[in-house]
Amino acid sequence: MFAIREEIPADVAGREALLDVCFGANRFAKTSERLREGRLPAEGLSLSALTDGCLIGTVRLWHISAGLDRPALLLGPLAVDPTCQAGGVGSALMREAIDSAARLGHDAILLVGDAPYYARFGFSAGKTAALWMPGPFERHRFLALELAPDALKGARGVIRATGAQAPVPAIAIPRAA
Repeated sequence: MFAIREEIPADVAGREALLDVCFGANRFAKTSERLREGRLPAEGLSLSALTDGCLIGTVRLWHISAGLDRPALLLGPLAVDPTCQAGGVGSALMREAIDSAARLGHDAILLVGDAPYYARFGFSAGKTAALWMPGPFERHRFLALELAPDALKGARGVIRATGAQAPVPAIAIPRAA
């Protein structure tokens, strides 16, 4: 059995380790990462799945603009511990993320991922035909879900990050003696 809750600071190290296991070091080279880099996830839309106090799944959503002045969210990454896959954790995280985004008043979610997997949640490539990622991406994996009717109607152009900037950590610089 597992539970889903909003991510807390104590989840960060476990989340990063889980993402490393699921995606490897190459995860930092993905175009979606460019949109997340230096940004904070959308408030209330960072979720953790836990069993017996151990993090087994994670998903986060990020503020973007789908073309000119079209607010949307970018979902990702979604990751589930390999030993817990096929147990419904990923599906539960997806449903909670979608429901939370809708409840918080967001109109659309975009992602780059496995089309057959995400189709079960209503995602398709139909609404992204006139949209582009700001780097290499596979067109058939660029998917969207409208949470409000026609939220992406007429959306065109390059996706760009719009979320709040993450604070830059202070670095202590030693002084010369």
